[in-house]
Amino acid sequence: MIISVKAVIILAAIFLIGILLGYLIRKIFAETKVKTAESLAKRIVLEAEKEAENKKKEALLESKESLYKIKAEFEKETHEKRNEVHLLEKRILQREENLEKRIELIDRKDKDIGRREKDIANSEAKIKGIEQKYNSLIEEELKKLERVSGMTAEQAKEEIKVKLLNDARVEAANLMKKIEDEAKATAADKSKMIISLAIQRCAADHVAETTVSVVDLPDDDMKGRIIGREGRNIRSLEIATGVDLIVDDTPGAVTISSYDPIKREVAKITLERLISDGRIHPGRIEDVVEKVKKEVAVSIKEEGEKAAFEVGIDGLHPEVIKLLGRLKYRTSYSQNVLQHSKEVAFLCGMMAAELGTNVKMAKRAGLLHDIGKAVDHQTEGTHTQIGVDLARRYNESKIVINAIASHHEDVEAESIIAVLVAASDALSASRPGARREMLESYVKRLEQLEKVCDSFKGVDKAYAIHAGREIRVIVEPDKLNDSEVMFLAKDIAKKIEADMAYPGEIKVTVLREVRAIEYAR
Repeated sequence: MIISVKAVIILAAIFLIGILLGYLIRKIFAETKVKTAESLAKRIVLEAEKEAENKKKEALLESKESLYKIKAEFEKETHEKRNEVHLLEKRILQREENLEKRIELIDRKDKDIGRREKDIANSEAKIKGIEQKYNSLIEEELKKLERVSGMTAEQAKEEIKVKLLNDARVEAANLMKKIEDEAKATAADKSKMIISLAIQRCAADHVAETTVSVVDLPDDDMKGRIIGREGRNIRSLEIATGVDLIVDDTPGAVTISSYDPIKREVAKITLERLISDGRIHPGRIEDVVEKVKKEVAVSIKEEGEKAAFEVGIDGLHPEVIKLLGRLKYRTSYSQNVLQHSKEVAFLCGMMAAELGTNVKMAKRAGLLHDIGKAVDHQTEGTHTQIGVDLARRYNESKIVINAIASHHEDVEAESIIAVLVAASDALSASRPGARREMLESYVKRLEQLEKVCDSFKGVDKAYAIHAGREIRVIVEPDKLNDSEVMFLAKDIAKKIEADMAYPGEIKVTVLREVRAIEYAR
């Protein structure tokens, strides 16, 4: 019994100790969990604060970025508005200058009208004086006839009437001839003034283009890459663009040859992009050519719209706009056709304004007069016939169609605008520097000009100057006198006209000079 009681006591003690240990362990665990939860809560709070701070910074950056974009857009719009205002100011100034010039012309016209009215009044006074003189002469003749002859008054009147009528007809014919001569001189002076004013106000740049384009290379090793293995790259490029690619010994350059300037431009841009990109193979070449063709088509349309805007023409058919853009890549006698068409339009507008006719219609006819040259290599017929067909197809007015058809005198001009287009076309094409000649033919023409002058007796030296527009001839003063020099100038001019073909006119200046030199020692 004693053993069992001890065992019970021991067991109870062990149980109590276990309970105590369990309590202590649970307490320790609870405190640990609390501390862990507190640290976790603090970490969560810190992370939340950091995240909030980051979001705050991001929101601030986004707001700054949006503010910067708004500011940039505002500055861009402000710059564009300033440019528009500047352009409007220029236009207003130009219009003011044009108004001042028109006012001056009106003043001059008023003075001319006043002068002519005075002349007419003087002529009327002279006519009245002549009538009075004739009346007095008639009375005297009647009295004489009644006294001297045995004719009746009626017979005398008839004879006097015949005589006076004949005299009046002679004087009237002389007066009419004088008036016609004055009218012709005035019309010639007026036309010269209008044409010179239009030429002075129109200044255009001309670009001479050839049938080849040159692409610069970074090094000569690029030539091998352009040719490709067994020439596949160069063949692909020529087939895709329709041009001839010339790779020769020229250092750092490749030549593109084609009579079609648009194909040549496509090939040039394509080759430049392939060189800059570095990837040159048939597949890449075809992709780049297709992209460049689309870009060039867009550029052609933009050039047409730009030309119409510069001239101030609206309401053109979209296909006509494209045809105008194609003229940028078309040359005639080394003169850019689009630039030539714009110059003709400006000249037509200026002369139409001076004559008081429709300025917009004149500009429209001038701009479209060579529209047939945009497709004359694709269609049979002259460029005037093709232009007339295109103008009819796109519903242009009869005045424009007649101006296109008659600007080379193929048909008769039916309006003043058609005459202005023909005159402006001749002015734009024939002025010095508009159409450039080949160097070889230019030098031959100058040599032939000097040779013609040297063939005359008494000529010492002959010099062609001003690009062949003038020839200076120096004669030997002991062989020709002053009167013979005048005849020599006429003879040289006639021989040049008979033996040579040249644009415009050539001025012949013959110089005869006698110098006496002595020295006083």
